[in-house]
Amino acid sequence: MKYKQIIKVQAFALSLNLMVALAKLIYGHLTGSISMKADGFHSLMDGASTTVGMLGIWVASRPPDESHPYGHRKHEHFASLFIALLLLITGFEVARGAILHFQEPVVPRVTTLSFVIMLGTMAVNLFITTLEGRKGREYNSQILIADSLHTRSDIFVSIGVIFSLIAVKAGYPIIDVVAGIVIALIIAKAGLDVVKEASFTLLDASVLDNDMLCQIALEIEGVEDCHHIRTRGTPDNIYIDLHVHVKEDMHMAEAHCIAHAVEKHLKERVEGVKDVVVHLEPVNIL
Repeated sequence: MKYKQIIKVQAFALSLNLMVALAKLIYGHLTGSISMKADGFHSLMDGASTTVGMLGIWVASRPPDESHPYGHRKHEHFASLFIALLLLITGFEVARGAILHFQEPVVPRVTTLSFVIMLGTMAVNLFITTLEGRKGREYNSQILIADSLHTRSDIFVSIGVIFSLIAVKAGYPIIDVVAGIVIALIIAKAGLDVVKEASFTLLDASVLDNDMLCQIALEIEGVEDCHHIRTRGTPDNIYIDLHVHVKEDMHMAEAHCIAHAVEKHLKERVEGVKDVVVHLEPVNIL
């Protein structure tokens, strides 16, 4: 059910992103504004990334099977990496186009409608990034959060485009080229941010504080100590492995009950814990 809600949010964002991209691309082409066209390509990549994200979510929603006992959730993060690749490629192409225009200057035509389009698309982008960010935190969705960061960068880019249009109107057309290069760098940074966020999960980085988990385990009667604690996953899908010390003369059945109690207690105390593997170790406390 959660995945269906995420896809609905993405489909809505996709329709708005395409509308924004077309407005900037068409008018940027008609007026010859490099920065506006660059911003339009940025918005177009928003739409492309959302489409990829929807496919990633669809694959990630499949239940665990024999060959994927941990499920398919990491497909969502692989989709995020593809989004990052699109961003990096777009940044390169936008920078290349700006440099070519620097070599062959073209003075863009700035009209009142140019500012109206930019301000209107900024308002749409602000709505999208707020919606995706809020829903991403609500559903603990990496893909929605990544898409929100992507769209947020569009707002800052659009502000830069508005300033470049003002500069062109004042008689400094070179600023339009400079703005195009700056936009390219912003797009590339957004791609690197997405890579950093996705790699956190794909590389199984630790997601919880080990000392905190040990203290929770020690609340169970019979647990003498714990060590070698490992965590991985996402905030709503956390896997925990830990070694628990019990008295060496404890009966196996009793020790087994303690292991189950630790597992249950961690799931109750820590939100998002999906599975806990408890390794029992005998210890001489004398």
